[in-house]
Amino acid sequence: MLTRLLRTYIRPYTTQVAIVVVLLVGQTVGNLYLPNLNADIINQGVAEGNLHYIVTTGALMLAITLALGIVAVVAVYWASRTSMGVGADLRQAVFRAVQTFSAREMNHLGTPSLITRNTNDIQQIQLFLQMALTVMVIAPIMCVGGIILAVKEGAALSPLLAVAVPVMAAFVGVVLRMVVPKFRSMQGRLDRINQVLREQITGVRVIRAFVRNEPERERFDDANADLTATALSVNRVFALTMPTVMLILNLSSVAVLFFGGHLVNDGSMPIGNLTAFLSYILQILMSVMMAVMVAILMPRAMASAERITEVLETEPSIVDPPLAAPGVAGRKGGPAEKGLVELDDVSFGYPGSERPVLEHVSFALRPGETTGIIGGTGSGKTTLLNLIPRFFDATSGSVRVNGIDVAEQELETLWASIGLVPQTAYLFSGTVASNLRLGREDASDEDLWHALDVAQATDFVAAMPGSLEAPIDQGGTNVSGGQRQRLSIARALVRAPGIYLFDDCFSALDAATDARLRAGLRAETADASVLIVAQRVSTIMQADNIIVLDEGEIVGEGAHRQLVESCQAYREIVLSQLGEAAVA
Repeated sequence: MLTRLLRTYIRPYTTQVAIVVVLLVGQTVGNLYLPNLNADIINQGVAEGNLHYIVTTGALMLAITLALGIVAVVAVYWASRTSMGVGADLRQAVFRAVQTFSAREMNHLGTPSLITRNTNDIQQIQLFLQMALTVMVIAPIMCVGGIILAVKEGAALSPLLAVAVPVMAAFVGVVLRMVVPKFRSMQGRLDRINQVLREQITGVRVIRAFVRNEPERERFDDANADLTATALSVNRVFALTMPTVMLILNLSSVAVLFFGGHLVNDGSMPIGNLTAFLSYILQILMSVMMAVMVAILMPRAMASAERITEVLETEPSIVDPPLAAPGVAGRKGGPAEKGLVELDDVSFGYPGSERPVLEHVSFALRPGETTGIIGGTGSGKTTLLNLIPRFFDATSGSVRVNGIDVAEQELETLWASIGLVPQTAYLFSGTVASNLRLGREDASDEDLWHALDVAQATDFVAAMPGSLEAPIDQGGTNVSGGQRQRLSIARALVRAPGIYLFDDCFSALDAATDARLRAGLRAETADASVLIVAQRVSTIMQADNIIVLDEGEIVGEGAHRQLVESCQAYREIVLSQLGEAAVA
């Protein structure tokens, strides 16, 4: 999985990789040449007073060393650029994949896990790639070249290589086999940490209100302890790795000196050759040790690659059709006929649910009309609204916008024709103006103030330092709930679409503000189709058509006065909220 992922994303950096390989091969050859040069000097000796030989040989060795240092710096620079580039491309690929996911894929993978995958997991692959581009180029060349030159310098000592190298390789293999499953587990526990932390940060007010600080602290401590225990388990294995590798290296050096000393004493091996052989065996074992360093990073990178590949290979359940029909973008400059929404015998059920959320729902939204939807909690109001912009696909039946089934339209074209104000008003970090221009970047300040005036938000925006340029924190946490709702409504109005979908977005407004806002909306959206999902009867009483949902089915449809007389469910809602006078 890791190899396939890297092979795919390293292709644009082939030239840089080639530069790194060439430079590191040159560096390795130079490192292998130096022990041979030392051996010649030791074996031949230096004649007394031969200053020229000392200067020239020393200068050559110094030049080689400086050149190798420069080559190493340049190689690491290009390796770093390559690994950073691959990491950036992977982050972009994951981000683009997540943008195509529907709510179904988001719920399956989980927001905390997706954040971990796009940060920590890609960082692990990036780190591994940087090490692999440098160490894994040097290590095999140094190992093979060192073995060849070591045998050339001292064939009698070559059996020591046949023992040391396989022992080192076997040990590395055992370590890898032990830690790969642990690293997979570690990334999962990181997901859990992110999930708990995200919930505690976003839900801090609820935690404090219900005095849950201590239980939440314990929940975080449990998740933290799980991650720590797994990390310690991995580190215990690695704690034995370096001492064991150094033990093998030192025992090999002792063996070379012991047996080589006897050979030198017997006159069967020059002392320069013994020195060179010792240098080569140290280089061989050091190359294996460098490979161990990469091997330490590989298991975690492999586990991370599996998680990233899962995101990249997840097929979104809602995609553009192969031959999408042309849609209607918006009111301003769009065709004259637009805004018609039709639901024809629509049913919807979530995967694995016992019964459908919506059953046999049929109605139409027409330009110039306002339709309200009301019903008890869990009756399917928000789910029904989400079928129109195709956030979910209907299980059966047809949802048509502008006369075309939403499943046959390009998603972005469909969304461009809709102004959505979600149930939970969300603002992005930036300014008031940047949030209002989210749907139409070319909107003028006059357009923004007009939308704010309709949304009853002019007063508090004008009072903010900087007014339109007043800063907004992520999620809109520096404004009240009612202000967030009014800014979200203004954002939809700036877009000036042909269809407005208001999902219970008046709940935080007082009755007077609600009434003024609805009056302003009626004039502003006179030629658009408007759908309002509400819990309060007062919000939709003046709607042209009201749909009453009960357990996913339409149990009443008509104007307010008609429903009071003909629909028992609606009558009960009106009685509970407005009293007997409202139904008299």
